[in-house]
Amino acid sequence: MRYHLIRSPFVFVMAAVACGLSITSASAQAGLFRNAAVGGVSIDANGVVKNPTQEEMQGLRAFVEGRLAAVPADMDTELGLRRISLRQLEAVLQEGGHQDLSTVPDEIKYLAGLQRIQYLLIYPEHQDIVLVGPGEGWRINEQGHVVGKSTGRPVIQLEDLLAAFRTVRQGNGLIQCSIDPTEDGIRTMRKFVKQQKRFSPQAIDGIANALGPQQVTVSGVSESSHFARVLVAADYRMKRLAMQLDESPLPEMPSFLQMLAKSRFRLTNMMPRWWLACEYEPMARSNDGLAWELRGPGVQIKTEDDLVTDDGTVQNSGRQNPIAAKWANNMTRNYDQLSVKEAVFAQLRNLMDLSVLAALIEHEQLTDRAGLSLPILFGTQAEFAIPSWNPPKSVATECSFVKRGRDYLITASGGVEIDPFRYASQSQVSPRTAEVRKQTAVPNKQWWW
Repeated sequence: MRYHLIRSPFVFVMAAVACGLSITSASAQAGLFRNAAVGGVSIDANGVVKNPTQEEMQGLRAFVEGRLAAVPADMDTELGLRRISLRQLEAVLQEGGHQDLSTVPDEIKYLAGLQRIQYLLIYPEHQDIVLVGPGEGWRINEQGHVVGKSTGRPVIQLEDLLAAFRTVRQGNGLIQCSIDPTEDGIRTMRKFVKQQKRFSPQAIDGIANALGPQQVTVSGVSESSHFARVLVAADYRMKRLAMQLDESPLPEMPSFLQMLAKSRFRLTNMMPRWWLACEYEPMARSNDGLAWELRGPGVQIKTEDDLVTDDGTVQNSGRQNPIAAKWANNMTRNYDQLSVKEAVFAQLRNLMDLSVLAALIEHEQLTDRAGLSLPILFGTQAEFAIPSWNPPKSVATECSFVKRGRDYLITASGGVEIDPFRYASQSQVSPRTAEVRKQTAVPNKQWWW
């Protein structure tokens, strides 16, 4: 995603993309909100993203809540460790004759309320792999996310698990998203700015019109997947907070613009570029490689300066804007707390966890070790389809500004980057993980416990 603070003398231009999740599968196209989804906004058939009104968001929440079944009594418990058997989950999907998510019960769609995966346990004696992590009963929050009743953290969704497994099995490594202005747009914007004699609100509108729509790019995962939409939504929310287009939910996390206004840093035409990336410690594993623990914060915000040339192209500089780096470090430090306020950031971390664990299964050939076949989960049989969503293609430009003399700053962001195999290949022996496996009894014919 790219943004621009232009000599005018003090205009900041932001390319904003909405976090829309617009589902198009026939089974979900019911009612007024068929072009919207949980926690999202409207995206039309052409991929143009639009922000919802407050009334639309309230209607969306009511629509989603009305379709959500009651949480089964045995799952509607306090927060504790939940365990998901991949073997039995596969069997439930096969035996139910499901063709897609439309007929799958909510308790399976939301993986029994699992909120994060901490352990991956392999049981060759049961031909099974078990996911273990915190979970509880669930509810709908004000933004329409399905979240834990006590924590407010989003539950992991089956379709994201499917997307992660299938993406990794197809050999995809790096997963990325970005939202960028076109080179023509940058050239047109620069020409317009040079013609301005003084700053005015009209100049802001003119800059936004000159820069034109931003282009959304997703690679490494299907752009029509819910997985891809979470990437775009998290990038969008990060930039809205950085550029003070939305108020920060945390007083200890001011915007980049607020930090910049208070600093004495000399502005240049360099572009601070931010992106959300994986950040894990080496995984803990048992001596026999049958128990694994995912460790570390999961997500880090990174930054680097880019340079925009007169012809609209972008070049890496290898340097950092110190204020941009300070803001990135501050968001990383507050990421866990922010994830409670902004569910999409917890969703993104869940996607990173899923991707790294899927890569671990592939890298260590853990299904072979378990003697386990997962044709539905891995997508090797076509009977079970992942829902298809209208992919976001473009978004309008929005403007904000900060006064800093007659200097100008052009800033950009690299979006989201997931490199799962990098972390799947790093591990350390830890006897404690073997104890977790020993304490986890695997019941027969039960997909969760």
